[in-house]
Amino acid sequence: MYKFIMSILFSLFVSETHAQIGLYRNDMSIGVNGGYILSNVGFNPKVNQTYHGGFTGGVSFRYVCEKYFSTICALQAEVNFSKIGWKEDILDINDSPVINPITGVAEQYSRTMSYIQIPIFAHLGWGREDRGFQFFFQAGPQFGFCLGETTNTNFNFDDMNISDRVNHTVAQDTMAVENRFDYGIAAGLGVEYSHPKVGHFQLEARYYYGLGNIYGDSKKDYFGKSNFGNIILKLTYLFDIIKTKK
Repeated sequence: MYKFIMSILFSLFVSETHAQIGLYRNDMSIGVNGGYILSNVGFNPKVNQTYHGGFTGGVSFRYVCEKYFSTICALQAEVNFSKIGWKEDILDINDSPVINPITGVAEQYSRTMSYIQIPIFAHLGWGREDRGFQFFFQAGPQFGFCLGETTNTNFNFDDMNISDRVNHTVAQDTMAVENRFDYGIAAGLGVEYSHPKVGHFQLEARYYYGLGNIYGDSKKDYFGKSNFGNIILKLTYLFDIIKTKK
């Protein structure tokens, strides 16, 4: 499925780039981006979770190659530093927080991982090109590399209250990330405002689905699946360094 989707995106992008009936563009922009990520990990066996909140930010690049009828065709990429991970929802059979017998407080656990993430998008926009608003859609592959990880918990692992938990899967709590390289598919919808003297402002909602696992997934490994899911809200500012004369 991943190869099929990417082949379609690549074919569409290449065909529009080389089409002769479109209006030629040679616009290059660079800038910065920042936003907020809600993340979790798709564990199998299942681990009950709420969303882990973190920030993301980095540099953005865009190359606009053509205006094909009303569609503005571009390639957009980013290099980001992101904080992602998972936060466990530790409940008993009555959906009440599990109380640790030693501390007397509700047990909490979260894992935060620092990643360098590089999404590369086929970017399609509709609307004003130089002054005003346009709507855009972008999709493509994303690659990541884990730089490090930290654990935040309020109990000792030897004293955790396993018996009262409705979900007894706890192996992940003491397992370090095994696969630091991550890859998957990202897609987003957004709106952009452009002004010739100021630049371009983009507001986007994006989703990333990881195709790789942070832990081993062979028959001898504990988890059969441990992939990321990220919801991202992002603001990007771009300024032109090369602009087509129209």
